[in-house]
Amino acid sequence: MDFIRNKVAEMAGLSERALRASLRALAERDRQLAYSVILRDQYLDERETELNQLCLEFLVRHQPVAGQLRFVFTTIQINKELERIGDYAESVARQVLAVSALEPPPSYVKFVELGNLSIAMLRDAVRSFLEEDTDLAWRTMAAEEQGNTLRSAINVELRDLNGKGQLPTTALNPLMTIARRFERVTDQAKNLCEEVLYMCTGEFTKHKGGDAFRILFFDSSNACLSQMAEGIGNAMSLPRFVFSSAGMTPQPVDARAVKFMAQKGMDISRQTSKSLEQVPQWEQYQVVIALSAQDREALPIRAKKTICLTWSIPDPSQVEAPPDAAMAAFESAFQSLQTQIRELVGAIQEQPQTEHKL
Repeated sequence: MDFIRNKVAEMAGLSERALRASLRALAERDRQLAYSVILRDQYLDERETELNQLCLEFLVRHQPVAGQLRFVFTTIQINKELERIGDYAESVARQVLAVSALEPPPSYVKFVELGNLSIAMLRDAVRSFLEEDTDLAWRTMAAEEQGNTLRSAINVELRDLNGKGQLPTTALNPLMTIARRFERVTDQAKNLCEEVLYMCTGEFTKHKGGDAFRILFFDSSNACLSQMAEGIGNAMSLPRFVFSSAGMTPQPVDARAVKFMAQKGMDISRQTSKSLEQVPQWEQYQVVIALSAQDREALPIRAKKTICLTWSIPDPSQVEAPPDAAMAAFESAFQSLQTQIRELVGAIQEQPQTEHKL
């Protein structure tokens, strides 16, 4: 068990160094350092495989029970979280390559603050595991909300710069992705602490109260059809459902869609276009709906428990026709979306409560 703990510490050290290097590559616009982070990610993947094999060998040889069994189970979960954090560091490094030539560069003060917070949470989360310190785990989890606040502040700042013409649109998504990645590290650190609490107490704290059913609509631009679908879902005011939307290449919300939905009594004027990476914890959505066959092909779903559906509904914003015909296209799309959303929600509500999380 001590040998396995040492391997976890080694894995955590690699993840932390990757995060630090990606943050420094951003702040110092160091492309060579960014490339180094990308190249070293494979080594982290190899360490994950090695640690998993050690845990399986421990299970086979010793057939542990109770606390020792929880230790092995928790180690496997933490190993997965650490490897994912390494992936986030690599993703940050790739985005750094896309924005390193910006002139003048935006202020990275809040990015550094968020990055340092994520690194500190990771370090404390791992220490809580190694020392079986539940108090430290709880304190670390409490800091996660600060990460959400910082990321939101960064996004507001970036959109403001873009609106003033001080930040090119091509740089907006990479920078928001960087902020999202560091914020996701705080989420992973919190997850790690929840695993520690289970290991130490035998009680599950993970996802308590998290019984919301999440549905995501996805299309090419997140400018019209998916925004209409999100608006329809939210207008149903269902307490246990969360509806969102995203696009492969986000574009501004179509003004005609906003006007049409307003006529239906649904205000989508405050909805914003976003990529998948900008949807908080999009990987945890139970259902993702692609609004065309082409959109489904572009959808990078990896979670095994995510149900992917394809609704082939013509995008009314792409219809080139006189105003009356264009409005007819919007009406047709609206009716199709509303019918299918209601049918899907009805099917979900008919399932037993214990099955809602899929």
